[in-house]
Amino acid sequence: MTIRIHNTLSGKKETLQTIEPGHVKLYVCGITSYDYCHIGHARSALAFDMIVNYLKYREYKVTYVRNFTDIDDKIIARAKEQQTSSEELALRFINEFYVDMDRLGINRPDIEPKATEHITEMIALIGELIDKGKAYQSGNDVYYVVDSFPGYGKLSKRNPDDMQAGARISVNEQKRNPMDFVLWKGSKPGEPTWESPWGPGRPGWHIECSAMSRKYLGATFDIHGGGQDLIFPHHENEIAQSEGVHGKPFANMWIHHGFVTIRDEKMSKSLGNFLTIRDILSHYHPEILRFFIFSTHYRSPLDFSETAMQDATAGLERLYECLASVDLLDPEKGIPQAASALDDKDIGQLEAMESRFQQAMDNDFNTAQAQGIFFDTVKTINRICTKLPATPSASDIELLKKYAAVLKKLADIMGILREDAQGFLASGKNKKISEGGLDVTDIEKLIAERYESRLAKNWARSDEIRDILLARNIILKDGPDGTTWSVKNN
Repeated sequence: MTIRIHNTLSGKKETLQTIEPGHVKLYVCGITSYDYCHIGHARSALAFDMIVNYLKYREYKVTYVRNFTDIDDKIIARAKEQQTSSEELALRFINEFYVDMDRLGINRPDIEPKATEHITEMIALIGELIDKGKAYQSGNDVYYVVDSFPGYGKLSKRNPDDMQAGARISVNEQKRNPMDFVLWKGSKPGEPTWESPWGPGRPGWHIECSAMSRKYLGATFDIHGGGQDLIFPHHENEIAQSEGVHGKPFANMWIHHGFVTIRDEKMSKSLGNFLTIRDILSHYHPEILRFFIFSTHYRSPLDFSETAMQDATAGLERLYECLASVDLLDPEKGIPQAASALDDKDIGQLEAMESRFQQAMDNDFNTAQAQGIFFDTVKTINRICTKLPATPSASDIELLKKYAAVLKKLADIMGILREDAQGFLASGKNKKISEGGLDVTDIEKLIAERYESRLAKNWARSDEIRDILLARNIILKDGPDGTTWSVKNN
């Protein structure tokens, strides 16, 4: 089987063909470090973490580079607001980024270059562009000559003539053409500055990724990634810079993940729906956020809502409940050489799990379809468990444990089912109980009082206690062996 990926550049799925056999070189645009990370950052980091995990599962070597933009207009403005330096602010939020990523269980890239540590490489690249007639100095600024690159607009599918018609030149800019974009900005009072052949200043945003990707991955590499919001102008400008210098393709494939909305609205602080990763993880286990994000294909829009997160909670718990039931089976208590309770259909469905998973993931990393395969597997395992005799055969137990382990291995690519099943379920149950303002002792006392009320035929109090518990998400079930309780999924 081959991996097929939707290439933004061609607009279609293409077979992954690496420049170096068996080695994927991947560059992803990272955060601009001036604030805490939001759910959109989580989606980006998780999407490419999943892609790297899957490529490694398929036995590719991966060199994964993700940058930090640690000098930028936003960083400078925020540092001024907080009366600190741009360097201090950027470093602080890079450290906070790592806190969030570690909580999400995201693996670190192989290389994480910072823009400010690669000024020399950027200056060198700008110099090459000037030498080739692709850039020019205007005052203390340097601009890229968009007209010098015939392929401009090929990634975003935009017509340069149409873009030029709508472009404007700001009062302080000295561009030859409204479409030209800045490579080097002359310094302004109070701003961070570096020396350059064009005077003191700092790099423009777009040049950093062209310079850093070239340093670590070469002039041409396999995959460039980021969010759809980066297609234009950032990635379009990267192509113009890099291909303008080298005269050959910059990245062979482009992967872009979709936007995140909050209850079908664009996330915005002014709308009061701006959710940081920390906001979400204060209410939900990190694996629930992962499960939610991967329940939608990475290129599709993703809408965050409480209902969607509750559905994700219920779905993940269903997977863990299956694993917990298999964990309770003990092969040593099984009967050796006993007849199997499994039929060929059940065994066939379990054996097909991994190949079906690969087919889904080979098709542009379709995690939503892969999750459906997980649920099919859980359904099969649960059905088998209901058919097992009181003392099952040791071989049946071993088979169930084998495929539960395969399920965990595949789910680990998405970063889910990494916890101890019993512990995860107990933690979720305790959280729901505490949200209802109760603890286990309170519940047991109320159940005992209800039992006494029923003996006394005080049906009104018995019903009242049931309603009190139900209002706190506790469901009672009366049976011949007494009353049991469970926590309701919201």
